[in-house]
Amino acid sequence: MLHERGKESQSKSYMWLYRTSGDTDQPIVMYEYQPSRGAAHPREFLEGFKGYLHTDGYAGYQNLPQDITVVGCWAHLRRKFDEAMKSLPKGKAKNSSAAQGLAYCSLLFGLEDNFAELTPEERYQQRLEQAKPVLDAFLAWANVRNAAPKSALGKALTYLREQWPYLTNYLKDGRLELSNNRAERSIKPFVIDRKNFLFANTPSGAKGSAVIFTLIQTAIENHLDPYRYLTWLLKVANCADLKDPAAIQALLPWNATKECKTK
Repeated sequence: MLHERGKESQSKSYMWLYRTSGDTDQPIVMYEYQPSRGAAHPREFLEGFKGYLHTDGYAGYQNLPQDITVVGCWAHLRRKFDEAMKSLPKGKAKNSSAAQGLAYCSLLFGLEDNFAELTPEERYQQRLEQAKPVLDAFLAWANVRNAAPKSALGKALTYLREQWPYLTNYLKDGRLELSNNRAERSIKPFVIDRKNFLFANTPSGAKGSAVIFTLIQTAIENHLDPYRYLTWLLKVANCADLKDPAAIQALLPWNATKECKTK
């Protein structure tokens, strides 16, 4: 951000991402600009929300209202064990504690692949029968492992122990996912484009880009051609009463005309 009151241009600002899970017929991908990474931002955005929230390991999500159940990300943990394994000499990596931790993570992801075609109710039951014993064994294994806190393995074990209550929350509902990769994929379009435009000039510009990314990525998630959808949206919105909730509903991607669909 080049020009923001009270901040130097070298200061970090943030684009937050919120999106629906895979368990919906009307997916939404929403970007929100904020000048900081403070925990107050998700608390404010999610005010009134009740349900499950998939997140990474950022501590700011751990102080949300009790009506929100935070579900941790196993992809982040798996990545840490993978990094720990890669930090070792090749001859020592194969039978290392890092390799064992990575194997536990891979086993859980393999089970999820097997459960992919099940109903949420069936998946919930199979996780209790097959995944929970693996989780119990994994935690017991981790509790007897020691490593220097600042080593790659130490960081993986610390993440596991601190995040364990959130990492195991996916067992509570068959609709939940093992990782936060859905959100990670949705932030990539912004990250890639940022490499081209580099910065925003003012907060208004950053907020405007958040709106544009929201419209485009939500259109794509709903199998619309972004250009056709935006063209249709601007034409229709120009004639609509935007104070009327029904008029707003008519503009949402799942109510767009067939001409907006991808071909």
